[in-house]
Amino acid sequence: MAILFTGIKQLLTFAGDDAPRAGAAMREIGLVKNGAVLVEKGIVEAAGPRAAVARHRLAKTAKVVETGGVCLPGFVDSHTHMIFAEPRLKDFSMRTAGASYPEIKAAGGGILSSIGAVRKQPLKPMAAQLARRAARFLECGTTTAEVKSGYGLSLDSELKMLRAVREARKLTPLELLPTLLAAHSVPPEFNGDSQKYLDHIIAEILPKAAAEGLAVFADIFCEKGYFTPEQTTTYLKEAARLGLRPKVHSEQLSNYGGTRAGAAAGAVSADHADHVYAEDIAAMRDAGTIATLLPASNYYLGLSKFPPARELIAEGVPVALATDFNPGTCPCWNMQFVLSVACTHCAMTPEEALCAATVNGAWALGIGDRCGVIAPGRQADLAFFAAYDYRELCYYFGANQCSMTVKKGKILRGTPGTLLSC
Repeated sequence: MAILFTGIKQLLTFAGDDAPRAGAAMREIGLVKNGAVLVEKGIVEAAGPRAAVARHRLAKTAKVVETGGVCLPGFVDSHTHMIFAEPRLKDFSMRTAGASYPEIKAAGGGILSSIGAVRKQPLKPMAAQLARRAARFLECGTTTAEVKSGYGLSLDSELKMLRAVREARKLTPLELLPTLLAAHSVPPEFNGDSQKYLDHIIAEILPKAAAEGLAVFADIFCEKGYFTPEQTTTYLKEAARLGLRPKVHSEQLSNYGGTRAGAAAGAVSADHADHVYAEDIAAMRDAGTIATLLPASNYYLGLSKFPPARELIAEGVPVALATDFNPGTCPCWNMQFVLSVACTHCAMTPEEALCAATVNGAWALGIGDRCGVIAPGRQADLAFFAAYDYRELCYYFGANQCSMTVKKGKILRGTPGTLLSC
């Protein structure tokens, strides 16, 4: 049976080109006042002014859901580390007491603690834990999320993490897209030899993940002390040869050349981009690589420097926003908070931020042809918010304004129509 979501005060369709949005196009939100969305079999049949949608042949027999508030495409979170066995609470306490990262690492914290916990955790509890976390994302309006491995750093544990994503898909309606991030760091048993470990990934982990169809993407952390630009290009090209789409963690801590290396290998996105220079930005624009910004991490770590969103947008690079949800540097699953930080610390407009968290997030996962906009023929992934004006999503922070999430036409939570008092 068709469903008619109606009475929407503001509907953001993001109608426009069927491509990542860049420059001024990131401010075109496709705003419709007094809107409606008609859905059948998980697909949008019509979206636009209420009166026009009501004339559709399916609207006459559809189940009517009066909503109110603001409706936009469900958020697409294109960068998360959602699988980890334990939160790093000891690290957090040490950091708040003034400990440096080397001191935390020396005490057995940092990524070392995550590696140990993930290697011990069985697959089924790992998948169940992931599904519970997925519910948090859905509550906040996210309908699709990427999930990286990278806390196992061994053949068995990396494949276990990816298999856990596959199992969790059966337990949650949140759409999960897996990424192999075995090249996240060098595990202790390789004694800091990044080339030896990368050779191991290429010979053992990457082929098995590809053969089993466990990952959509392959990612690598290109940074001093981790993996070099040359290693990055070689690795990502090999991943692409095996059918995995390249991504890259780059220019997070310094300008090291990872963004250009990723662009040269055809990376769909270069993530973090805190320290990009003009040549990095040009490389992304020319290669069609999306800049995925993760400003909630900068906030959590108390950094003064945030990603240069204005420069990226001015130079025509499509910008996406993602949470970077992880146990060490960003324990945040709410994209609404990311919107706030992007506007207040990265000088993005509300329109640009919302575009980055929907349309461009979808393209950063290669699914922009079915997600990220509200239009006929697209997947009916919708998020409703108890707000009078879409800018409230970026203006208010510290609470969840999402009143209802719809995934593939299925209502998942909430009672729409409860508006914030002005």
